[in-house]
Formats: sequence, structure tokens, C-alpha cells
Amino acid sequence: MRLMCIVAHPDDECYAFGGALALAADRGVETYVVCLTDGQAAKHRGSADSGKELGRIRRQEFVASCDVLGVTHHEILDFEDGRLEFAEFSSTARMLVERMRSYRPQVVVTFGGDGGVNLHADHMMTSALTTAAFHWCGQANRFTELGALHQPERLFYVTTNVFLPGRPSPKPIPWTAVLDIRSVQQRKFEAFRQHVSQAPLMNRTKEFFEKLGPQEFYALVAVTDPQPARPASDLFEGLLSH
Repeated sequence: MRLMCIVAHPDDECYAFGGALALAADRGVETYVVCLTDGQAAKHRGSADSGKELGRIRRQEFVASCDVLGVTHHEILDFEDGRLEFAEFSSTARMLVERMRSYRPQVVVTFGGDGGVNLHADHMMTSALTTAAFHWCGQANRFTELGALHQPERLFYVTTNVFLPGRPSPKPIPWTAVLDIRSVQQRKFEAFRQHVSQAPLMNRTKEFFEKLGPQEFYALVAVTDPQPARPASDLFEGLLSH
């Protein structure tokens, strides 16, 4: 089985999806995280004295975090942090289609269109781009030059039941899957600690993560076969291993 996770910035992979990625690794699922930017526009700069230096640092932190989570494959693309809304849509989605057709995941996870708990526009664009790529990946009239078609079987958006204090609340998507991440929760926190440049953010959101507790929430938003929405506790429930 294969899981693809598409995010906007280094640290998204752990704070939003760390439980799902670590659980997948523990059960032998191959995982691939694609991050669209290197996070140069972050408010917290660590020891960096330039955007380029911060990007280099955050790339290293991303690798370390993925290693803690047991991610099989990971890469950071070169889109500009904070400006994904201005990226050319079709060509950017094409890059994701190319990776989906090559990697051939059964399950894809990304942000919802609400932008996540911090309402980040880059998260919103990541959602839109990933959603388009999920559907175009299996369509014969889209990007014929990219090789054999592949249709992932499920697309999930991460969602939440709590909000960051002092920020406007997102309009979260109702969840259909609740993951029990108690067995990997400390690894999720350890992965976040690899993002040393973002330590002030980790300290500020510690209470939020404690309130969130040992769960991650996901909404199933697309499938290959028509079916009713129903509660689940496993992103791979009912899928055949191949």
C-alpha cells in the first residue's frame, strides 16, 4: 500500500499529518510527502540571516522530521512560500499528477479548502492543486505525455475539532475518519521538535496540541466507487494490499 501526503511548508507534515504518516509507517505502508515550498516566508527565522538561508535550514529540518515519522520518500519543490495563490494552476497541478502517476498511491491526504487551523492561503491552494491532480491523474485527456494513468482510490482532507486561540476560526470540514494516534503521538511531537527554527511556534501551540489530544481528524472527499459517507478509524479500511 502507498500513501501520498501533499503539504505547503516544512512542518506541515508533522503538525497536521504526523499521526497518519507514523501509523502508516508502522504497518508497512510506503509513504511519500511532497512539500511545495521551503518555508522562506516564515515569521520565525531561527538563526537565518536571509530567506535563502532559512529555506536551506528548513529543508534540513523537513528531512529530519520525515525520518522521525518513518516517511519512505520526501521532496520539497521550489514554489515561493506565501505566494502559492499566484502559481500557474495547470502547470503546478501537472507536477503533482506526474508524481501521482509515478508513485501510484492508493490514498492521498492534504489540507482542506478552509486553509487549516491557521487559515493559510498556501494551504488552501495546496488543497485545490492536490484535488485537481487527484482527479486528473486518472483522466486520459489530461497530460497524456506523463505516462500510464493511475487513479488513487481515496482523497482525504485533514480537518479538526479545535481551533488556535486568538485566531479567527476556520470553517472546518466535517470529519469521517478519526485516527487514534496514541501509539505514535510522541513521535509526532518529536518530528515537530526537528523544526528548530520554528521553536517559538511549537511553544505557542503546545496547549493547542494538548487539547487536540491523541487523535487526527480526516474527511473523505473523493473515492473511485459511489458510496455513502460513514465513520471510519483507518484511512485504508477495506482497501486491498497491492
